Amino acid sequence: MSADDRTGASTQRSDEEWRARLTPEQYAVCRCSATERAFTGRFWNHKSAGTYTCAACGAALFLSVDKYDSGSGWPSYTRTARPEAVTEHEDVSHGMRRIEVRCACCDSHLGHVFPDGPPPTHLRYCINSAALDFVSEPTG
Repeated sequence: MSADDRTGASTQRSDEEWRARLTPEQYAVCRCSATERAFTGRFWNHKSAGTYTCAACGAALFLSVDKYDSGSGWPSYTRTARPEAVTEHEDVSHGMRRIEVRCACCDSHLGHVFPDGPPPTHLRYCINSAALDFVSEPTG
């Protein structure tokens, strides 16, 4: 991953470029707003210390200290790494009203945010593992 990708500076790509860059599952989730099956993603039960980044552009999205087990089968977080890390959009698909969250740097679909999380935020960012990568905290 280039330095531009880690900072989110190089995120304007054609559909062809996204298809070449992402796995089929990542493309379906990030670019087509698909959802992976619960309890199947690589990060739903992940417990290492570090930063969860956008799989498409590398932007920092969530910190491990804000991750918790919501019982939903998807990685869940109480807040974003920084307030401007994601954008929120009304989603009325599937006969319900939800708030979709997307990467603010590359507009990739990440998942949804719900008002049923634990204190102090009472938010649950329910995120697809396929939309994430992980950078471990340095040890030692």
